[in-house]
Amino acid sequence: MSDRATVERLVKDFLSEHPVESTPDRELRAARFDAGLAFVHHEKGHGGLGLDSSLNGVVEQMFLDAGAKNWSGFNVIGLGMAAPTVYVHGTEEQRRKYLKALFTGEEIWCQLFSEPGAGSDLASLATRAVPDGDHYIVNGQKVWTSLGHVARRGLLVARTDPDLPKHRGLTYFIVDMKAPGVEVRPLRQITGQAEFNEVYFNDAAVPEADRLGAVGEGWRVSMTTLMNERVSIGRRRSRRGEGPISEAIKAFRAAAAAGTTDAATRDKLMSLWTRAEAARLTNVRAAAQAGVGTPGPEGSIAKLQFAELNKAILELCVDLQGTDGMLINDYTMAQPDHSTVSSPEADIRKTYLRSLANSIEGGTSEVMRNILGERVLGLPGEPRTDRDLPWKDVPRS
Repeated sequence: MSDRATVERLVKDFLSEHPVESTPDRELRAARFDAGLAFVHHEKGHGGLGLDSSLNGVVEQMFLDAGAKNWSGFNVIGLGMAAPTVYVHGTEEQRRKYLKALFTGEEIWCQLFSEPGAGSDLASLATRAVPDGDHYIVNGQKVWTSLGHVARRGLLVARTDPDLPKHRGLTYFIVDMKAPGVEVRPLRQITGQAEFNEVYFNDAAVPEADRLGAVGEGWRVSMTTLMNERVSIGRRRSRRGEGPISEAIKAFRAAAAAGTTDAATRDKLMSLWTRAEAARLTNVRAAAQAGVGTPGPEGSIAKLQFAELNKAILELCVDLQGTDGMLINDYTMAQPDHSTVSSPEADIRKTYLRSLANSIEGGTSEVMRNILGERVLGLPGEPRTDRDLPWKDVPRS
């Protein structure tokens, strides 16, 4: 029996013993973790079965088809970024402590990387973590923290040695977002919502036991997070014709029925549909090749095409609304409990506005092109005059 057939049988047997309609969601996910049907590529005992990671999509789709809750937007950082980082770089104790609570949704996670002066150039970050006995004392500011207001845990990269070059003086931590000295403030977006936040650390104590990876290895650990983030953003589980392109098709049909569309718009829609299908198939192949650890350049490819294509499709949706696409009536301030990257708004105009961030979050499209140019095509790298300078000697604005 093939691994896929084995997994399909295991899911069917599991669902017969734990019917989705009568099993509380968190109880269902806890049992799923214990059965190895959370992250099937993980070792047994850590939510997996030791199988190929491409089978994760098969398992997830089977549970969704059975009516299970889709957690991808509610713990997008935890499932897409924290889980692979903790699994690859964490100790056995850290894996036992965090992976199950993460998967069940008991603990929501956020990412504490970007700073006001360190966005695309993440390695220039200034947040400090100073050793103090069996703790580190953290001071600094992070920004654009998705779901920081509902998160219990955070992935933090901080500077532990300012005398080393910027990439080498960093260390990675897991942070309790409810600990003293951690303050979360909302950032209101163009949609009226506050999905993002800024986070301040004021003498926040982080236990040594929550350091992830070795001291000074923060950049290497963060690469695992970032590459998985790009795969997570770029790769959407969808079938042919699903996702944003389905909204464009519905909008075109409505406009056609009202007599407000034309052949040029139809051709544009078909071009976008073709691109969406090509992207979907590319992501299927990338998922089949992905293994445990840090993904390859396919993550940057997926993220780049997702950002540009998503904006183009949603722009067409707004254009098809005619003058109705120019005005949004409700800008009520709200802090959603889910990421609207993977859970579109009911109002397509807000979904379009939200999509404008796609080419910034998770690495700008310009950075993605640099990565692909340098690491895949072998083009000359950007000039980097501060590569070997101690961080403390690098001029800062």
